[in-house]
Amino acid sequence: MKKLVSILSLLLVIGVASVSAQCAGCKVPAADKKACCSSVKANGAVKAYYFHATRRCATCQAVEKVTKEAIKDLYGNKVSFVSINRDTEKENPAIKKYKVNGQTLLIVGGDKVVNLTNAAFMNARTRPEKLKSKIKSTIDSML
Repeated sequence: MKKLVSILSLLLVIGVASVSAQCAGCKVPAADKKACCSSVKANGAVKAYYFHATRRCATCQAVEKVTKEAIKDLYGNKVSFVSINRDTEKENPAIKKYKVNGQTLLIVGGDKVVNLTNAAFMNARTRPEKLKSKIKSTIDSML
């Protein structure tokens, strides 16, 4: 039992280190983050993209619902929400542009891309207010 706990702990540490070593929006090493993720405020509109498959679990559906509601309630028409089914819209240019290959929630403003997928899937069903807060702080930094 102790060996199993040790192995799981090691895997958790490796996973956290791997995620923190990447740029949130474009999956490059943190050392290259400045070259990849511009911190310049967006000149154009801010958009939220939710990429999903046709078959979705309750969490996938909750991510879309909470994100859509948060954006509508907080920003009205000032920020747009786009839901893209990767199965039926395989040729959608946003899929290639953002190199999406799974369920993904991105907030895009100008050249800045913030990937909120992990926060979305960890909080949409159990702590939607936490996800809404993360969405708000991310979008506010782009407006």
